[in-house]
Amino acid sequence: MTIADYKQGLGDHGKDTKLNLSNLFGNVDTSGLTADQFYGTALSLVYSLNDKELIAAVEAEADGKVEANVVAAAKLAATLMAMNNIYYRFIHLSSDKQFAKMPAGLRMNGMANPGVDKADFELFSLAVSALNGCGMCIDSHVGVLVKHGVSAQAIQTSVRLAAVLNAAKTARALS
Repeated sequence: MTIADYKQGLGDHGKDTKLNLSNLFGNVDTSGLTADQFYGTALSLVYSLNDKELIAAVEAEADGKVEANVVAAAKLAATLMAMNNIYYRFIHLSSDKQFAKMPAGLRMNGMANPGVDKADFELFSLAVSALNGCGMCIDSHVGVLVKHGVSAQAIQTSVRLAAVLNAAKTARALS
């Protein structure tokens, strides 16, 4: 299954989503992202969304365009952000600020050596954090990306991927 195949399963209510998927996946070269960044971000998002058909479609699109280390890093980003986004969203939203002073006590060693360039992993993590709605994590990842010289266009594209792939899953579920 490819993105084109996946789009066929979206109803009329998914027309804009189909167009957005075509725009994103049809213009990877002009997205502001490298192939590793684009497909790694997309993979981290679909792993987070846990839609088997969407995972298959994005994996098919990424096949031959990225190496196994990018796929592994995308899985790592999805897994770590599943944990971190919950914890740090709680810290951010809790009116009781004592929790922010406490050590998280969460093992996150994979972030130190994700198997891909640090900026690439930050893009993957940013997109998943946007998907999961963790403002504290979003701010942290954007700050690191800016320090690494990642363009605003690249940052925006990673979040656009999150928005469009989330919409695709929703549109497919409603078809």
